[in-house]
Amino acid sequence: MIYTVTLNPSIDYIVEVEFIELGGLNRMTRDMKFPGGKGINVSRVLNQLGAENTAIGFLGGFTGRYIDETLGREGIRTDFVNIADDTRINVKLKHGDETEINGLGPVIRPEETDALLHKLSQLQAGDIVVLSGSVPPSLGPGFYERLIGACRKSSAEFVMDTTGEALMKALAHRPLLVKPNHHELAELFGVVMDSNELLVTYGRKLLEEGAQHVLISMAGEGALLITADQVYHANVPSGTVRNSVGAGDSMIAGFVGTLALGKDLLEAFRTGVASGSATAFSDDLAVKEAIDRLIPQVNITKW
Repeated sequence: MIYTVTLNPSIDYIVEVEFIELGGLNRMTRDMKFPGGKGINVSRVLNQLGAENTAIGFLGGFTGRYIDETLGREGIRTDFVNIADDTRINVKLKHGDETEINGLGPVIRPEETDALLHKLSQLQAGDIVVLSGSVPPSLGPGFYERLIGACRKSSAEFVMDTTGEALMKALAHRPLLVKPNHHELAELFGVVMDSNELLVTYGRKLLEEGAQHVLISMAGEGALLITADQVYHANVPSGTVRNSVGAGDSMIAGFVGTLALGKDLLEAFRTGVASGSATAFSDDLAVKEAIDRLIPQVNITKW
C-alpha cells in the first residue's frame, strides 16, 4: 500500500479575473475549487494510474469535510485524523501572473498528533509512505523526523519531498526517493547551479548522504534521475503550460506508482515525467488519458 501524508491540506480556491482594482469591487470570470496539499495531489494522480493508495493527515471543519467527500467521489481511500480546527483555504488569484494567498493552517492538538502517529504504527514492511508539503506551525520543527521514525520502525519505505534542514536530516534514514528541483538543490548546498555537471555532482551528494534515488526536475530542460551507478536524462514533452500547481507532486506519483505496480526504474522515470507534464498542461491535475498520451514523447538517455 502507498500512503500519502498531508499535514496541512487546503481547499485551493482558484479565481480568475480580467482586471483587478485594489480597494474596489472586482468580479471573477471563473472560479474552481480543488482539494489541495502535496500529499493529496500525489494520491489523486496515483488514483489515475491505478496505484492503490490511502490519503492520511489532518482534516477539520466544513473545509475538511469538503476535501474528504471530494476525494471519496474520486474513489480515493482516506483515513484522515479529524481535528477540532478548520482546514485552511488557499486563494490563487489569476490575472496574468498568479498571486497566491495561503492560509496559516489549523492548530494541531497533542491528542490529534498522537492519533496520526498511531495510524503510522500500523504500517507493514513493503508499504511506501509519501511525506510532502508544509508542516502546520503548531507541530513545531522536527515533526517529519517523528513520522520517519514510525516508517522505519515498521520497515516501510518513505519518499521525502521537502527542502532544507528537514530533507538533509531525512537522508540518513535512506528515503526511497527525494525530488528537489534545480533551484532547491542549489539552495540546499548554497551554490550557483550554472552547469548540468554541477547538478549531477550535488545530486550524487544526496545519494552519498543516504537517498536511494534522486529526481531533479529542471523545468523546460527536462529531468534527471540519479541512481547509485547511473545518471539518466528525460526530455519534456511538448505542450502549453497552463498550471503551476502540482507538477512535482504528479512526477512523484508517476514514479512511485509505476514502481509499486511492478514496472522497472526507467519506466517509472518516464511515467513520472509524463505525469508532471500532463499536470502542467492542464487546469487541474493529470488524468490517465493525458499521461498515456505523453508517455511516448518522453525519451530517456544515459548521461
